[in-house]
Amino acid sequence: MIRIALAQINPTVGNFNGNEKKIIDAAARAARRSADIVLFPELAVSGYPPEDLLFKKNFIRAAAQAVENIAQKTRSITAIVGFPHHEGGRLFNAAAVLNGGFITSVIHKTHLPNYGVFDEERYFSPAESVSPVETAGVKSGVTICEDIWVGDGLPAELCAAAEVELIVNLSSSPFHIGKEAERCKVACAWAKRFKKPLAYCNLVGGQDELVFDGGSFVCDGQGEIIAAAKQFSEDLLIVDLPVGSGGPKTGAPSRVMAPSLDYPENVFEALVLGVRDYVYKNGFEKTIVAISGGIDSALTLAVAVAALGGDRVRGVAMPSPYSSGASLSDARELAANYRIPLDVVPITDLMGGFDEALKELFTHNEQGTTEENIQARIRGTLMMALSNRFGHLVLTTGNKSELGVGYCTLYGDMAGGFAVIKDLPKMMVYELANWINKQSELPDIPRSIVEKEPSAELRPNQKDSDALPEYSSLDPILKLYVEDEKSIEEIISLGYSERDAVKVVKLVDRNEYKRRQAPPGVRITPRAFGKDRRM
Repeated sequence: MIRIALAQINPTVGNFNGNEKKIIDAAARAARRSADIVLFPELAVSGYPPEDLLFKKNFIRAAAQAVENIAQKTRSITAIVGFPHHEGGRLFNAAAVLNGGFITSVIHKTHLPNYGVFDEERYFSPAESVSPVETAGVKSGVTICEDIWVGDGLPAELCAAAEVELIVNLSSSPFHIGKEAERCKVACAWAKRFKKPLAYCNLVGGQDELVFDGGSFVCDGQGEIIAAAKQFSEDLLIVDLPVGSGGPKTGAPSRVMAPSLDYPENVFEALVLGVRDYVYKNGFEKTIVAISGGIDSALTLAVAVAALGGDRVRGVAMPSPYSSGASLSDARELAANYRIPLDVVPITDLMGGFDEALKELFTHNEQGTTEENIQARIRGTLMMALSNRFGHLVLTTGNKSELGVGYCTLYGDMAGGFAVIKDLPKMMVYELANWINKQSELPDIPRSIVEKEPSAELRPNQKDSDALPEYSSLDPILKLYVEDEKSIEEIISLGYSERDAVKVVKLVDRNEYKRRQAPPGVRITPRAFGKDRRM
């Protein structure tokens, strides 16, 4: 019998002192609970993904020194820690086994993902050999993330070895809808295949657009999950496993099963964690949100307050002559519900100033897209002015549907530091808003905001449907084209109108230049704009 601890931590990329302290503290807590082994996530020492910091020699040296320091301060327990390892002129994604103050083994990752958000072949070399390692009297097969997602190769041979009693996997697997079930299925199938328990330790935390949801777990040799850690927060999972020669353990719970979060709660928690870590890890104290009285800014505000608290969020309403009275009253009610300050800065006079400055160049009086975009850019300028003056991070409010088809303005509503809901299609925005209003612990989004017809309010009686297909049609077409790589013909064959399919696809293609200039935002779907999709 051994007691294994899975230390699900939230490191910061490049913060070696902070990450080292987290690892040492978690190892000490595991030791106090009589754990024999403590696992940490993939590249826990450096944070994940370090990207091109891996090309810096001093970064790799700092990682190596941190591992030495951790080994010296975790003598009372065997620790397995992920770090970037330089050896023989090559760099490896590695796991160090620490025991008695020394690095007793280093295991290299074999299978390097190079799809979606992953670029590991850019940085790392694959393992040339693997072998079981001694961990607290147990022969363990140490694997790293992708190693158990590929059915054959060195990791499979390692786990099939007769002397291996325990499989461990250090992982940094980012969240998207459906990913938790997918990784559980893969890991449990691996455990069942080799008839050995498997401990899967996943990273938690936000890093730019990626959110790691944790949810570490342990499977038995039949492929059944017997214990699971929390999602979207740090956790230390302690489990007793019937391997090795030790006797029964006492003094710590085993088989703890944290609840799995379902949609849309898991999406909300991913957004909250992504915003919190982006703000704090980049050194901001407060944020600012443009509140229009619409559904997108309302959801953005709700996430920001849940992530940071109302004292770190500031709202700004910027009504124009085309803003309805209801929009401003809805913005005031929303701010009151969430207990944040709301500044009202009318832009009518500023619009008049632009009209006056351009009247010699614009020799006709017809109002069109140019004047609409000027309004958006006035608002963007005001938001960035407040950001510069007070040091607040601007959270933009555009959703995936708008960004996908370019229904947004460069240097206007796209101006800001972090795009909270940029990977949420419009219909998902409504689903989350309705979910929030069913939660007693969250403030309500006013019903009038949820029920009003979507409008940018940049001209009289404007509706989104004037320029776009209804979102109930636009969103599935967008998913089919962007996430599923379907052609126009395939989309039409699934029952969507030719007119809508052609329009949406052309808009997506035409507006790539806008998306290249969009701020990062939390990845929620299997294929977000940005690293996932490169055009």
